[in-house]
Amino acid sequence: MSINPQNLRYTKEHEWLSAPEAEGVTVGITSHAADALGDVVFVQLPAVGDAVTAGETCGELESTKSVSDLYSPVTGEVTEINQDVVDDPALINSSPFADGWLFKVREPRATDELLSAAEYDAFIAG
Repeated sequence: MSINPQNLRYTKEHEWLSAPEAEGVTVGITSHAADALGDVVFVQLPAVGDAVTAGETCGELESTKSVSDLYSPVTGEVTEINQDVVDDPALINSSPFADGWLFKVREPRATDELLSAAEYDAFIAG
């Protein structure tokens, strides 16, 4: 059984995004990515108003093990960042699909590269 929520879409770079809502989509990293990173200690997110492009870097996550680029799964404008994660990066490890979300994008344009939960499970299984 998948630990990845069925209602989300995933990338091969281990980001997730919510189904489109009135205010756009929410973006985060998967529990698989959070586990691989180890304890996240610093987060650099795009700023509100920034344009992000699907498949391109838009920030960084620093852990006790390494620094990892953050990729945007969609193209659009950042409308909100999760200040709680900036203030307490450990939220990414403890709650990657809820409290540990990273940013929101208005009027997102996605690529065909997005995976369902089952496809993502198969991808990370190798």
